Amino acid sequence: MLRVAIVDDHAIVLAGFREMLADEVGIVVAFEAASGEEALALLQETGCDVLLLDLALPGQSGIDVLRTLRLHHAKPRVLVLTGFPEERYALAMIRNGADGYLCKECGRDELLRAVRTVAQGRRYLSPRMAELLADEVAGAGPAVPHRQLSERELQVFLRLARGQSVSEIGEALRLSVKTVSTYRSRLLQKLGVGSNAELAAYAVRNSLMLE
Repeated sequence: MLRVAIVDDHAIVLAGFREMLADEVGIVVAFEAASGEEALALLQETGCDVLLLDLALPGQSGIDVLRTLRLHHAKPRVLVLTGFPEERYALAMIRNGADGYLCKECGRDELLRAVRTVAQGRRYLSPRMAELLADEVAGAGPAVPHRQLSERELQVFLRLARGQSVSEIGEALRLSVKTVSTYRSRLLQKLGVGSNAELAAYAVRNSLMLE
């Protein structure tokens, strides 16, 4: 039996994906969680084979959860299931350890195909994601700086864009203020901006805000 967990802070979304999976032979919903913290706690208690993970969550974001899992070499395969189109986060998530990326507008057949693909230890690439990867390899895609950020850089970037201070980010991510400041300096250089306000403007301009 394939155990699937769903992490999303919208009850209607949880119900919808639960219904999509309910009648499928060989799949059971192991648990549901409405926050990153709850998901990590339930993973320790219950576990699952495939984690359907939204990016925009209260508290720890889906990006935070993914990093925690990969740092601890946790077992579940992670399928990002989000409202953000592939152009926004797909390549960054795959590059940083996600096993697949799917938009919430997907149909039941595509969801099941993606779940079974990542459960088998393979990456799930939607047709649009395959196009983005092909463009990147061919050098035909637009040069979008944020797609090249590491997972930790992306974490710090999105928190700075939300207005969190260096000390607040350090506490949330368990990093020293000096380390966060180093990441901030690196981000300013990579994204070609000069201040936190410009970081926030970049995030808004590229529709990257998780809230």
